Amino acid sequence: MTDSHPRQAPSTDTLPKDLEYLKLAFVNEHFETLAREAAQAHWGHANYLASLMHGEAQERKQRSIARRIRLARFPVIKTLDGFQWNWPRKINRLQVQELFRLRFIAEKANVIFLGGVGLGKTHLATALGYAACQQGHSVLFTSAVDVINALAAAQRNGRLKLTLERYLKPTH
Repeated sequence: MTDSHPRQAPSTDTLPKDLEYLKLAFVNEHFETLAREAAQAHWGHANYLASLMHGEAQERKQRSIARRIRLARFPVIKTLDGFQWNWPRKINRLQVQELFRLRFIAEKANVIFLGGVGLGKTHLATALGYAACQQGHSVLFTSAVDVINALAAAQRNGRLKLTLERYLKPTH
């Protein structure tokens, strides 16, 4: 401001309501505690603000991941760490681990796990989807049978195009 009058500090009375309105839950919950910590540690204003904003960003990121995981509809949460590599013996561990770099997503490539019952296909698919959610990707966990049944029902009801889009555009 180029005003010749010194600016008066605004009242903090409305701050909680303003933060609630702006949906800044972390800031609303922690601004006073962090203000005391900043004062004791002699942080500058920018460092105090950076700390609040970093906390808000981290909390939003975690909520976003949790939302993606919920919308993915995993039957259970599985991770690659929990996979039993000693069975089946013919699995290519390096190839599977490479999938978890998630390059196939950017390449818009498919991943298909084929094999008999009890070999870990669902575990690996769930773990791969979970890893993708953790990295900010949208996932829809389903089986081939469920997709076929859903598409057949959609075709009977005249909603095939709409239902097909759900599977073709998982980022929505």
